[in-house]
Amino acid sequence: MNSDRRPGVLPAAGASGAARRGRPAPSTRATQVLPTGPAGPRGPVGPASTVTPAGSPAARPRAGGHRPPSAPRGADLWTGVPVRTRLLAVLVAVAAAVGIVVVWEVFVATRTGQVIEDYAYDGALTGRTRLWTVAEPVLGVVSVSFVVLGTLAAILVALVRRRWLLAVQALVLVGGANLTTQVLKKIVLERPVFDSEMWWTNSLPSGHTTVAASVSVALLLTVPRLARPWVALFGAGYTAATGISTLVGQWHRPSDVVAAVLVVLFWGALACALTTRDAQDPGPADDRPRKISAPKGSSSAWVLAILGVAGTGAAGVALWALQQTATVVDGSGQPFTSQTELVAYAGGAAGVVAATAVSFGLLLALRQTVARPRSTASRSGQV
Repeated sequence: MNSDRRPGVLPAAGASGAARRGRPAPSTRATQVLPTGPAGPRGPVGPASTVTPAGSPAARPRAGGHRPPSAPRGADLWTGVPVRTRLLAVLVAVAAAVGIVVVWEVFVATRTGQVIEDYAYDGALTGRTRLWTVAEPVLGVVSVSFVVLGTLAAILVALVRRRWLLAVQALVLVGGANLTTQVLKKIVLERPVFDSEMWWTNSLPSGHTTVAASVSVALLLTVPRLARPWVALFGAGYTAATGISTLVGQWHRPSDVVAAVLVVLFWGALACALTTRDAQDPGPADDRPRKISAPKGSSSAWVLAILGVAGTGAAGVALWALQQTATVVDGSGQPFTSQTELVAYAGGAAGVVAATAVSFGLLLALRQTVARPRSTASRSGQV
């Protein structure tokens, strides 16, 4: 027996007979070092000493194994959206709330504002017979069933996409916007009486416009990323058509419609500010691969450009008409004629288009920003 043999060291496979007789093996031959257990070199090895090669079948996850839950939990619920983006959405919501107050103060709480809108109200008689054939069907769509079906459609889209909290946000947005409109119109805001208009009660904001805008924004929040630009464009067009139709039918004045759009902008921006990880778009770190974004020059940029141009142009027309009408009201311009009513009417319709285009453009930009695809860092709560 060779007394130099150390416990736990065995010659490698293929060692020469000289190595077995105690002579040192050539330096090119490797030796295998076995872990020493309680029973010696050939005894049992503890669990901590077990080593599994990386490529072995045991190291691969088995089919049907545990996967991380897709629903966010705890602090991870709010990860993925930078704080500055949330603050931007809050600022938009605050600006919308301030805008509602300003619109009421200028066009309802002052005699000059009321007279300007009275001109727009009376100007709706121009061409009403022909325009009402188009406006009446548009207003006929807005009903309780439309609110219910539109809201359910937005919720269904969110549930199919497994965005549970987003479905709740859509429901809260529609309910909150329409409840806010009714509370403002019937409880909070009043219409001061000037001259002999005691019969006209407060009608700001417009309920029909709120319904059309809130359902459109709910769909904008819940649909997939690539569909949002087209939903925003269609929703803006439908909302503007509904608002202008209320002017044609003399159901509302322009300030009523603009205030309604601002109410929905407030709730939509607030929903974006409270975006959860559940409402974000899937990213490359998600469990299942999918297309996450469009290339540069995508539909979002085109739709934002269209809404921006429409909003800017309509705002210019509205400001011009407002200035022309105001000079007639305060007596510093030309005397009142039937053309004054037509200019005021056209300016009011342009103001509705401007407010709608700008609001939907802001909401599209906010929604696409807060819903940017999640990254690996956001999934681990590091963003």
